Amino acid sequence: MKKRITILKANITENKLLLETNEPVSGLVPGEQILVDSEEYSFIYLMEGQKDYSFIVLTEDIWPILKTAKEQEIPVWVTFNEEQTELINFHDEFEYVISNVKGNSNYGNEMVTKVEGIF
Repeated sequence: MKKRITILKANITENKLLLETNEPVSGLVPGEQILVDSEEYSFIYLMEGQKDYSFIVLTEDIWPILKTAKEQEIPVWVTFNEEQTELINFHDEFEYVISNVKGNSNYGNEMVTKVEGIF
């Protein structure tokens, strides 16, 4: 079963975008892939576990800070307590996904509108 990991807080500190999660991420390896969840209006960064994937859920409330990190090419890290893991290849994947969503009604008109409004 795939686990959805929620971001509780996002802030830029020491030239890193830190995405604070609701549970540990130790043992998870960055999957270097971002998916679109147009039903929940979010992006999903894949993390690989030993048996299955975990989803880092990037809801629209943190999109403005993701935009800032993207524009300034600030590395994106996921964190829980003192654990930190860099989300490798985040900006390249994110740019690719955003460019696919813009103007593409296959993602649903509302998702397209939301993405175009922020990015």
